[in-house]
Formats: sequence, C-alpha cells, structure tokens
Amino acid sequence: MIPKIQGGEIIIILVVILLLFGARKLPELARSLGSSAREFRKGVEEGRTEEKDEAAPTTMISDSNTTTSGTET
Repeated sequence: MIPKIQGGEIIIILVVILLLFGARKLPELARSLGSSAREFRKGVEEGRTEEKDEAAPTTMISDSNTTTSGTET
C-alpha cells in the first residue's frame, strides 16, 4: 500500500529536486517530461485506434465466376 503524500513532504521533495538538478535545468526537465507524456498519450491513442480497426469485421467480396488462368474458352 502506498502512503499518501502530504504538503510538507511535497515541499521537501521539490527542494531535493532543486538541489539535484539546479534552477537552470528545471525548465528544460519539465519541457522534456511534458513532451514525453504527450508522445506517450499519442501512442496510446494510436494503439486504441488500431485495435478498433482490427476488431471491426471485414467482409470480403469474391466473384466465383472469375478465372485466373489467363485463357478464355
């Protein structure tokens, strides 16, 4: 079971992150994290679309009078 994180703990975590990465790297880190999340959501949505396309029944129309031998009789 994961314990709930409260306000004081969040502040401590943010201070540690600030110390580890520095103030100059944080905006760059946030941008890259945002773009990664956006790409992930895009990939998930594409996967759902492909699953719907594969699940849709396909009907195949065939003509039994057609010959493929290339000769006419």
